[in-house]
Amino acid sequence: MSQAVKVERRETLKQKPNTSQLGFGKYFTDYMLSYDYDADKGWHDLKIVPYGPIEISPAAQGVHYGQSVFEGLKAYKRDGEVALFRPEENFKRLNNSLARLEMPQVDEAELLEGLKQLVDIERDWIPEGEGQSLYIRPFVFATEGALGVGASHQYKLLIILSPSGAYYGGETLKPTKSM
Repeated sequence: MSQAVKVERRETLKQKPNTSQLGFGKYFTDYMLSYDYDADKGWHDLKIVPYGPIEISPAAQGVHYGQSVFEGLKAYKRDGEVALFRPEENFKRLNNSLARLEMPQVDEAELLEGLKQLVDIERDWIPEGEGQSLYIRPFVFATEGALGVGASHQYKLLIILSPSGAYYGGETLKPTKSM
């Protein structure tokens, strides 16, 4: 069952970054996609909203028990045409991860439609330089405020977008320190 994607517009848009200094995951677009889940309603309230902080319970099970899943994919723009790289496969993988953690799966077709609309709204953020793309990060996390171990009854899915260059800032084969 497909639902319309609502769009909440910002009054002012952010200044876009210099594409020669993007790095990876440092800048975020004006909008993000938001989708809520409640055990009684299922997935509902699919919307595109201004990018910004979200409110979450300090007792959210996603924070305390790691009930969260993420994916990553890219959009490219060449000669003004936008292309998503294998979004169907990414959403299948997202659903496989959700199933493994006994979290509710999403309607892949509905999510893809929402993603396409989000990317279309943000098309001016897609860099066109060699090795550059719009990184797309879908993630799902438990939002129910409860300190007992068990599956949450409430979740949120967000998709945020980040114009990006090389993951390592152009430096290849340089080890990354994690601590």
